[in-house]
Amino acid sequence: MYGQPSVDGLNQQFGQMGMDGAGPQHVRKKKDRHAYHQIEQPQASAQQYNGTQNGTPNGQADQNGQPWQQTSQPWQSQSLSQPPMPSPMPQGTPISMDSGQHGQQGAPGSNRVDPNQIPSVPLSRDAAAEHYKTHVYPTMEQHVPPPATTPFVAFDQGSASPKHARLTLNTIPSSNEQLHHTGLPLGLVLQPLAKQAEGEQAIPVLDFGDVGPPRCRRCRAYINPFMIFSNGGNRMTCNLCGHPNEVGPEYFAPTDPSGIRVDRAQRPELTLGTCEFLVPKEYWSKPPVPMRYLFVLDTSAESCSRGFLQGVCDGVLAALYGDDLTIPDEDEDDEEEVEQQPSKLPPGARVGFITFDREMHFYNVSALLSSPQQLVMSDLEDPFAAISPEHLFVDPAECKSNIVKLLKQTPQMFYNIKHAEPALLPILQAALATLNDTGGKIICSLGSLPTYGPGKLFVRDKGTTTTEDSDQHKALLKTEYVGFKKLQADLVKAGAGIDFFLAAPAGGYLDIASIGYIAEKTGGETYYYPNWSYPRDTLRLRKKLEHNVQREQGFASLMKVRCSNGLQVAHYSGNFTQHTFGADLELASITQETGMSVTFSYDGKLDSKQDAHFQSALLYTTSTGQRRVRCSNIVARVSESARDAMRFVDQDAVLSIMAKESVAKVGDRSLKDIRQALQDKTVEILAGYRKHSSGGHASGQLVLPEGLKEFAMYSLGLLKSRAIKGGREPTDRRIQEARMLKGMGPAETSLYLYPRMLAVHNLEPGEGFADDTGHLKMPAAIRTSFACIEEGGVYIVDNGQILLLWLHAQTSPNLLEDLFGEGMISLQALDPNMNALPVLETHLNAQVRNVLLHLESQRGSKGLAVQLARQGLDGAEYEFARLLYEDRNGEASSYVDWLVQLHRSVGMELSGQKTKTTSEDVSQTVSNTISSITGAVWGGT
Repeated sequence: MYGQPSVDGLNQQFGQMGMDGAGPQHVRKKKDRHAYHQIEQPQASAQQYNGTQNGTPNGQADQNGQPWQQTSQPWQSQSLSQPPMPSPMPQGTPISMDSGQHGQQGAPGSNRVDPNQIPSVPLSRDAAAEHYKTHVYPTMEQHVPPPATTPFVAFDQGSASPKHARLTLNTIPSSNEQLHHTGLPLGLVLQPLAKQAEGEQAIPVLDFGDVGPPRCRRCRAYINPFMIFSNGGNRMTCNLCGHPNEVGPEYFAPTDPSGIRVDRAQRPELTLGTCEFLVPKEYWSKPPVPMRYLFVLDTSAESCSRGFLQGVCDGVLAALYGDDLTIPDEDEDDEEEVEQQPSKLPPGARVGFITFDREMHFYNVSALLSSPQQLVMSDLEDPFAAISPEHLFVDPAECKSNIVKLLKQTPQMFYNIKHAEPALLPILQAALATLNDTGGKIICSLGSLPTYGPGKLFVRDKGTTTTEDSDQHKALLKTEYVGFKKLQADLVKAGAGIDFFLAAPAGGYLDIASIGYIAEKTGGETYYYPNWSYPRDTLRLRKKLEHNVQREQGFASLMKVRCSNGLQVAHYSGNFTQHTFGADLELASITQETGMSVTFSYDGKLDSKQDAHFQSALLYTTSTGQRRVRCSNIVARVSESARDAMRFVDQDAVLSIMAKESVAKVGDRSLKDIRQALQDKTVEILAGYRKHSSGGHASGQLVLPEGLKEFAMYSLGLLKSRAIKGGREPTDRRIQEARMLKGMGPAETSLYLYPRMLAVHNLEPGEGFADDTGHLKMPAAIRTSFACIEEGGVYIVDNGQILLLWLHAQTSPNLLEDLFGEGMISLQALDPNMNALPVLETHLNAQVRNVLLHLESQRGSKGLAVQLARQGLDGAEYEFARLLYEDRNGEASSYVDWLVQLHRSVGMELSGQKTKTTSEDVSQTVSNTISSITGAVWGGT
């Protein structure tokens, strides 16, 4: 089959991904340093994972010989049987850079490179995904977690799942000097509310009553599996700061002769890496209540005439009730009364509705009324809530009849009014007034630039900027409007987050730099449709609204990260508010997709005889109205050697931190400087590895760390992202994607930096259906390069934000009929507004629909809808070409040329020279540097 990797290629790519668990044995002199847990070597025996939750690990015991007593799903150690691991070789992945072997040096197009001989992102992803179909990831036995895009089941053994927290280095250098040798940041990527996979143990919620969870009296760390109990159970020594704490009588339990609490097996907080604690009133800023969802809908001319208001109303109905919009007949006899169908919202959650154009319209949809009641407020200078929160917010199940009537009637009701200029700032101020006492979530739609009333915006970007790095261009990427900044601060103080759904009129300007600033600083999201088309984009909008409302989320949140003595927090990156350095992060809204990063610096030297510990604590109110703290605890070995640290690097964590810190500078620094800094950091990492860790390799080879084999490709993907790429790019799209990257989790970031591409026309008969293990058999992904495109082919390209179905001009009529239905024998016959495949009885149609369902389950908040990109017919074909990240496009180089540039720069770095050649210059230098890349990728130890 086209694009199917060879077994040798699979071996090359899978070598030393950290899945075998092998690592240097670290001898511990002191027995109880790990507080019951043993982390330095994997268990030799294991069970096959069968997807169930029953059963316990065979042969597991702690360092004191005590059996593991916790109920959990079976697991297997990470040794791969298919494919076999390569034999040990010198450390690193060398790529030969010998010129003149294929073609004439310097001749245009003379590079003849077999792409299978350079690291392949699709190959490494597919191999890991295949492995974790039948294996569980035990969090204390493997030093390197699975790739972030890999679906896997984690077995929490005391250190948090990689879904919640990933360290850049799972073996930490003992000193700043050794860390400097790696060139890597020491950091932690967090996704505190990440969704649990089927088969994983639910995160326990623990109640310690009015006294609250036990904490260290010095550093205020929460109880965790690595705190050590002594003095018969009366003393608890903090694993982070080392302070001995007296154990209160309400939490006391004696210890056995080995120093372990006798009730440890019954204490989830002492056995699990991630737990939640219900907290008493001193943790409250206001009495917690279930989530209040306030829908604020734009009814101005653009929203009405372009179908955006219709799409939003349909999406909100689907979010609240799914497809069940039936309303019980009021004339029915009580004996035949239809049972009330509950809403899709969490128990106790309430909803309210406001529409706006030049005025605000508040709605009372109480079940006591026969129809929705509208109150109009035209005073924009001193906005207030025209309806009290007690009447504005209602139970969506009890008031289903009036809510359905309102949302079905709204598009038609405002279609003939059509105020061209909407206001925004006073509308959001009035919305905040309804949530001041409780906090909650505002979901606001907007279809055109708000140019009316106080805080009105202007068309700042007139498309006349001559250079991307001018002061004028940088000013367009941030806001200077005092009113928006004050509103953001007030929202955070009230614990009310905001999500925007924006549709630009004919791709016009919306000033997302100003509008999206409010969402960014409150922890919310901005969903942007730059080329909104009705009905093409309605399915994607509906799915986003459904997920936005129904997912696990919280509000009125505070977050803090603590670390071991010898380290200190240096910097946080993400979408939140932090008033001063060292202060808690404030997130008015946090969801299961919310990601952030934190980097650490040394304020001393770590003891290699002890482990390094990290704890993140998120204080938040759940959508059901409980005030909780979610704690995630992470542990890592400490080593005197930078080489040891490089063996256990987490590529996804490194990329997430570099991406977040790079895009955080957009608007403050020139884009060229940001790209140059990213390239310099990539060179620094590769040069440091070559100099200190890789062993002997020929000077003509670019040597990539085993844990960072695809790192160069991902960094190129970041350079090509709309957030920081060179060339012209609308400021709305640039700043929106920069903020989106800042708030992404590792899995979403990885897919965004390197899209997944699948060949539909080459599907094997069994692909798209369940295999012998009951898992869906996915087709092998292929490289995102036009060199991999076959004539007559059909391809799916998915970057987690948009999914394109690209069809070659010579696509077979038979394939089109099998995929789209009878009579669809040409590209011209297809509906350009199609957003989902029809349900047919053909084998190919069923295969592709199953594949799309699987992809959707991995995408998070970005609902999957198909967009056609027919060769020579659809504008989406340009987006398809942009997503072919391995090819040269715009001012950015191809993957091969990028490796050439990195090799050249690493050589200059090692020779003591500094190069300021940017990635944009590679097209002029590559022909003088190399004519071909040859050699094999081979695994090392």
